[in-house]
Formats: sequence, C-alpha cells, structure tokens
Amino acid sequence: MLAGIVMSVLRLNVFFLRRWLEAPFVGVENYRLAIDVNGGIGRGMLVSFGVTVGYTLLVVGLSWLLGIFGATLLQRRFPGRGVLRTLFLVPYAIPVYAAVITWKFMLARDDGMLNHLLDQLGITDGTTFWLLGDNAFASIVVVSVWRLWPFALLTLMAGLQSIPDELYEAAEVDGAGMWQQFRRLTLPMLRPVNLVLVLVLFLWTFNDFNIPYTLFANSVPPAANVITMYVYQGSFQTWNFGLGSAMSVLLLGFLLVVTLLYLVLTSRRSRHA
Repeated sequence: MLAGIVMSVLRLNVFFLRRWLEAPFVGVENYRLAIDVNGGIGRGMLVSFGVTVGYTLLVVGLSWLLGIFGATLLQRRFPGRGVLRTLFLVPYAIPVYAAVITWKFMLARDDGMLNHLLDQLGITDGTTFWLLGDNAFASIVVVSVWRLWPFALLTLMAGLQSIPDELYEAAEVDGAGMWQQFRRLTLPMLRPVNLVLVLVLFLWTFNDFNIPYTLFANSVPPAANVITMYVYQGSFQTWNFGLGSAMSVLLLGFLLVVTLLYLVLTSRRSRHA
C-alpha cells in the first residue's frame, strides 16, 4: 500500500518501470486528474464509479435474496435435499476463471447456448449481443450473482441452524404464519449474520476484477466498465501507472470510509435494538 501511495505522486510511465523512484514528482496532479469531472479522465472515472455502484447494489441484493430463499428451503426436510444442496453449491466450487469462460461461451452471439435456446423458443432471432452495449451490464450482473449467491447461501444456512427450533414451535403455537415467522423471528435472529454478509459481499463485488476482465478482456463496453477495469485501463493500456495508483488510493479511501461508517451505524443500531 505504501508503494502505491508513493507511485501516485510520481509521473510514472513505461520509461521509469525499472527505476520508478527516479520518476518526476508531480504531487497531487494525478489525484487532480482523477477527480476533475471537467476532464476526460475524471469524467470517465465518475461514470465508471456510478456503473460500479449500481452493479454492486444489484449483485449484493440479488445474491442475498437467492441465498435466503435457498437457505430457508434447505432448512426443510424433503426427498433430494442433499442433491439440491450440492447443486446449489456448484457455482462456488468451480474456479472463477473456468466458470466465467463457460459463461462467455454461453453468451456468445453466433454460437452461444443462450442465443440458440432463445432462437429455438422463438423469443429472439438468436443474434443478440449479450456482451456488447447495454446488455453487457445485465450479463456481468448475472454472472456475478451466479458466482456469489452460494456463499450467501452457506452463510445464511449456518445462521439459520443457530436459531433454536423451540422458537419456531412457540411461534406456531401463537398462531404465526410462515411469513410472520420469517419477518418477526428469522430476520431479527439473522441480523448479526446479515451485517457481516452484506459487508463482505459489498467489498468483494466492488473490488472484483476477475469476472469483468475474463468476460470482456480489453474491450469492455461502457455499460459494464466497472471501476476496477477503469483503473486497469488507466494503468496498463495508457501506461500511466502514477495515475492508476492515484485512482487506486482514492478507491481504497472510499472503501475505508464506507466500511467504517457501516460498522459505526450498525453497531449503534445493535446497541439500541
């Protein structure tokens, strides 16, 4: 981290890679370029930041919803529960690169499985560009949710198993239905688990580079140009490592502030609960 801070105040490019401490000192110039919304770099970073916020909120929200649904379902005893649990966990067991490459083939325009299926069903003509234009945003959200929701499932299953069955039995005696039990018993008891889970999912998703880079490589569409890809482009496509370091330091500061605020607010609510 210290090296990144030092690099952020230097005009560090490809000519100084072997002797980067000799690069010209520019002070806060790289930071100014990164946050100046009137300039091309700052404006692009702001747009990318907005894309990342929307992407993160959707992935975290959908992953949690699928996780709580799956965990609640698997709490019940029914034939084939073990098989279903195994199937639910498959996305998390597959290496990230292999999983995303598989999705990339499925979403391909000409010979992708998704376009072929939609064409056979008569829904589309089978020529939709899922990895270009506005569709790219939906594609990266779907792939990220598919990858992350099993982690939410595992975490919430562990939380549900810590809730005594006697509480549910008492709620049934009092006439509480399934929805009332979920809203008034399950969610409050899962609050500590949810607080940690949401924070972890947020940090993982906001910082994710593997999924967008594997899906789009160096030709990421603007609709899916998340902040990690923008920093990568600023660093390795323009060879401006000082600017890339400055953007990384700004993101680190943002995430630290968000994390601290989240922890402070949740701890206060826990004390007053």
